[in-house]
Amino acid sequence: MLVSAIPYNVFFVGKKPQLEDLKACPMDRESLLKMIKRFPDKPGVYIMHGKDGNAIYIGKAKSLKKRVSSYFRHATFASPRLARLVADISDISTIRTDSEAEAMVLESRLIKLYQPFFNVELKMGERYPFIKITSEDFPRTIVTRHRQEDGAVYIGPFVHTGDLRSLLRISERYFPLRTCSIQIRSDKLPLTRPCMRHTLNLCMAPCAGLCTEAQYRERVADLVMLLQGKGADLANRLHKRMDLSANRMDFEEAARLRDTIRAIWRVSRQRLSTPAMFEENKTEWTPLKSLQESLGLKTLPWRIDGYDISHTAGENTVGVVVVFEQGIANTSLYRRFNIKTVEGIDDFRSMEETLTRRYKRCIERQEPMPQLIMIDGGPVQLEFALSALRELGLSKIPTVSLAKREEEIYVPGVKDPMRMPLDDPGLLLLQRVRDEAHRFAITSHRRARDKKFSRSALEDIPGMGKNRVSQLLSRFGSIRAIARLSNDELSSVPGVGPILAERVLKALDISAP
Repeated sequence: MLVSAIPYNVFFVGKKPQLEDLKACPMDRESLLKMIKRFPDKPGVYIMHGKDGNAIYIGKAKSLKKRVSSYFRHATFASPRLARLVADISDISTIRTDSEAEAMVLESRLIKLYQPFFNVELKMGERYPFIKITSEDFPRTIVTRHRQEDGAVYIGPFVHTGDLRSLLRISERYFPLRTCSIQIRSDKLPLTRPCMRHTLNLCMAPCAGLCTEAQYRERVADLVMLLQGKGADLANRLHKRMDLSANRMDFEEAARLRDTIRAIWRVSRQRLSTPAMFEENKTEWTPLKSLQESLGLKTLPWRIDGYDISHTAGENTVGVVVVFEQGIANTSLYRRFNIKTVEGIDDFRSMEETLTRRYKRCIERQEPMPQLIMIDGGPVQLEFALSALRELGLSKIPTVSLAKREEEIYVPGVKDPMRMPLDDPGLLLLQRVRDEAHRFAITSHRRARDKKFSRSALEDIPGMGKNRVSQLLSRFGSIRAIARLSNDELSSVPGVGPILAERVLKALDISAP
């Protein structure tokens, strides 16, 4: 989902391809090593393909670059099975994720889907991640997939990454435990001063004796109740502590407990699930698999970026991108771009600028890349989008455009558009992405257009202070009324000369509709 994390996909035309038809582009060892050097030092999932193009091994990594390159560091291997795996690798594709925990869940689901030959443990799909609370004197939280008889407390397993991430986020903020692996004993403290995490209120610093074992254990008990879904009991427990803190005039602690209680209720309303309570929702995979087969993608379009442009007669042009993950919109990843290099009505170059700015930023920040890009429009919009991707070295990201009138899908290098059945789940997903991009583009454009005629638009003009703005609004009634004035009419206002009047009218752009 990054420059180096782009799946090396192949498009097929004509009949709808079957999974066994999908062939990889065989690569020699030198080409593989060059490709691996471009992999990001970020978490994600890697998929190794054999000479027939099928997935032969799927793994997760905290650092894709380090983990995948480790397979090629040695000339010999202790395990014959590993030696055979490396010898059979002909291509590698990757999917970037936001965290190692998310990569763990994705790895498990992809292994169940593809059943790679060299994956043994996860083929039956019984290992989802757990949150482990260690059995040490001062316990830690660890995300693991292996449940052992070691006296630790295991919470889970978690099917949906969002559930796990929500719990980890709230536990890190309101019930943080230590993350270091230092051996701490009550009778012998290893440190004399705490680390930076204590300064940031992310650790109670038991290593430096800044909390007792009883105090630390109380926080561990709170966290266990949260993770076990006992939100109501935990909230009541914290509410009593909040009242005690208020009675002691410790209002800062009381406010912290109040915020913690509110956060617990927010998480409780999300109804977080584990396999023990709910079966995995397989329907979300159906449209992804349909798109993979119909477009001839070598990997599932786990992440789809959708683009659209909106403007009013060429004014206040805005380009947007919406992001769908696992077929579901992730609004936190939406982005809007005020077009800067294009004048007038030019949707094509506006689309080109939007993709250039979007993925240039992703490259610089090593952010996840999509497995599929969808452009709202026809073949011309698609060509300008491809031009932007080529300039950035991202031409291997699969990209299509969807025309609204006939619901035709345009594929690079294919003259005739593809038409999928109107009830096809893959097409329905593309339509949702397209419609959401269109909605977000219109909303963003209206916001940009309205901002132009807001009070702040006048106050931002050099020479226009708050008093002068108030004077103009009192006299003419609105920003739009001021925009319709001539230079002579505006410059006749006391305190507004010809130069300032020209500056104001230019900023408001009276020629705009």
